[in-house]
Amino acid sequence: MERFVVEELEKIVGKAFVVTNIEQMQNYLMDESPLSVRPKPANDLALVRPANTLQVSSVLRFASNHKLAIFPRGGGTGLVGGAVPTRNGIILSMERMNGIEIDEANLLAISEAGVTLGGLANAAEEAGLAFPPHPGDENAQVGGLVATNAGGSRAVRHGVMRNQVRGMEVVLPNGEILNLGGRVHKNNVGYDVMQLIIGSEGTLAVITQVILRLYPQPGATMTLIVPYNNRHDALASVPKILHSSTPLAVEYVERELVERSAKRLNANWPVKTGKSHLVVMMAEPNRDQVLTESLKVAKICQENTTYETFVAESKSDQDNILRIRSNIYFALKSETMDLLDITVPTAELEKVMEAIENIATSRGALLQVFGHAADGNLHVHIMKKEGEGTKYVEDLRDEIYAIATRAGGVITGEHGIGKIRTKKLESLMTRKEFELMKNIKKIFDPDGILNPETKIPA
Repeated sequence: MERFVVEELEKIVGKAFVVTNIEQMQNYLMDESPLSVRPKPANDLALVRPANTLQVSSVLRFASNHKLAIFPRGGGTGLVGGAVPTRNGIILSMERMNGIEIDEANLLAISEAGVTLGGLANAAEEAGLAFPPHPGDENAQVGGLVATNAGGSRAVRHGVMRNQVRGMEVVLPNGEILNLGGRVHKNNVGYDVMQLIIGSEGTLAVITQVILRLYPQPGATMTLIVPYNNRHDALASVPKILHSSTPLAVEYVERELVERSAKRLNANWPVKTGKSHLVVMMAEPNRDQVLTESLKVAKICQENTTYETFVAESKSDQDNILRIRSNIYFALKSETMDLLDITVPTAELEKVMEAIENIATSRGALLQVFGHAADGNLHVHIMKKEGEGTKYVEDLRDEIYAIATRAGGVITGEHGIGKIRTKKLESLMTRKEFELMKNIKKIFDPDGILNPETKIPA
């Protein structure tokens, strides 16, 4: 990195918050995407950690003037290479911007971009409120969660991050600061620019602050684990559950996978029967209501299984189940070549999973599948196979994507496009739609400096 660039960045944020030694920034050169598909980082980079929005603005203005690439960085928990700095330039880490205010009267959190998901949930709880969505690793940062429109298991009741955002402060690539939305529930003033930036994966603007919706704390929660002999019986229960109740989450897992995750955590998965499990999380205003709804769900599930439903009511037991489920990816990570997150209409889940199983059989591939059954979002792990490399992964990926799109689904429901999936984008939309997306990028970022090679082809 040229000396004048480093000196100017040091003037903006302070010498202690600029790093140019590549060995000292290794954790900022990667995300959680599987190593076999993770993009290769550049090697001439400056890591900058601003403390406030004015510093972010100054860094972006300087970068714009000198046509330097900027890579916004949250918690690095993404799974599609979105935060990997693939060109020489500036890594803009938001970790120091971690202030949060709880507006109890309006049920809102005003959160800087560097606040973690765990920090947000704790701050809400301390104020007697809740942020119930659970869109991933609790070390993920709010700015990144909004930039990727993260989803998670509880989207069936509460929606994705887009549904939680009331307002945002963002910085454009030229350094201009915008305040979008606000502390209101309804806003029909002009085009909704804020919604364009949500899910744009750091390619249109840098998010510095977010106003998020909070909720009353549920009076009671309960988690059911329903074991089944097979996938068919488990998935057949899901539409019936959703017709009768609105759970906090309905997860589909294979017992083999959750036991593997539990072993890694030195924990215990409490159900030892069945091959396929549904994990149904319930939350209601009081214990009587959560019992009533849970019994209703259990009765529906019993129509398709002969096994006894396991009920967890204590917070520790429920937290243990969620922790094990949330760590399946990390239990499989070392053997995973790629991780897909296709999303299909819920009623198509069984057919889609059967088609994926047929591909695995015909190709001699190991494909581990689990996911958010209530919203049709499946995580498909393409596992390592001796002697196979990039083409093997690409071929399997294309076949699985074709299955999803034929079923009326999409190639990603929550992980996003990042830098790994951009090659597929143009073939999945009309020429006009693709042209509009390219033009939107150009309006916001005419020089293409903001997170290049991400979301859409450069």
